Amino acid sequence: MEKEDSKRSKEVAAGEKYKSDVKSGKDTSFWYDNWTPLGPLISISGEDGTRRLRTRPDASVADVRNTTGWALPHPRSEEEVTLHTYLSSIPVPSPDMGTDSFSWTVEGDSCSTYSSSKTWEVLRPRGTTQASAKHIWFSGATPKHAFHMWVTNLNRLPTRDRLSAWGMQVPLSCCICSLHPESRDHIMLSCPYSLTLWSEVARRLRCVVPNFGDWLRLFIELTLLYTVWQQRNNMFFNQTLSPPLVAFKDINMQVVNSITALRTRKNFRALMQLWLI
Repeated sequence: MEKEDSKRSKEVAAGEKYKSDVKSGKDTSFWYDNWTPLGPLISISGEDGTRRLRTRPDASVADVRNTTGWALPHPRSEEEVTLHTYLSSIPVPSPDMGTDSFSWTVEGDSCSTYSSSKTWEVLRPRGTTQASAKHIWFSGATPKHAFHMWVTNLNRLPTRDRLSAWGMQVPLSCCICSLHPESRDHIMLSCPYSLTLWSEVARRLRCVVPNFGDWLRLFIELTLLYTVWQQRNNMFFNQTLSPPLVAFKDINMQVVNSITALRTRKNFRALMQLWLI
């Protein structure tokens, strides 16, 4: 019982928002449930509070009352004074009042049932939305391509320069071209292999420097970077590498498949014509 109560305390401390409406007090933990405005009492008094209030860690609210009222010693701290003040303002729990009930409160809204999705939205850390997010997590993006782009954008790919910085004994030269040190910028932008792919994209789009500001170009960018890293890993682990023009055929197929899957959506209807012309 103590282990379960301790676990419940940690969950509450982590941000779980639930509230007990005390009636009989039999189903509500005195220490670990959220039944007072102070929150779970164990979180403000600590484990030593059970000794000061002469109340077992596994006690229910019903266990802390007697025939005349609340069975608690005189307060000896500010927190205990606040607790006594609150208890004096509410009815003493009684079996005649019915059974205890629990509800979840998520961002001020009371829910009769627990929702893991709503709780996750409240608990997860939130940072400032990055300007690059709209170019990565855009509507219609292939999830694995978008995730890879996010990792690439943060420079978290395990390229050889980063592996070496972690203390691993690996060659520093690029897995694909062996001409320059392997870094994110090199392998994605200046390696002869990736340059050939970028050139094919520019030729297909009839532009020298593609401006990745529309849906089609975003599709291409994510797919190309994913393919380059895929080929790099084939070389790193299997010592095999597809010729760049063969890899571009795969990029073309993936872009066509993505557009086809989204052809009924307004923003994507004209993309096939733009890509194939």
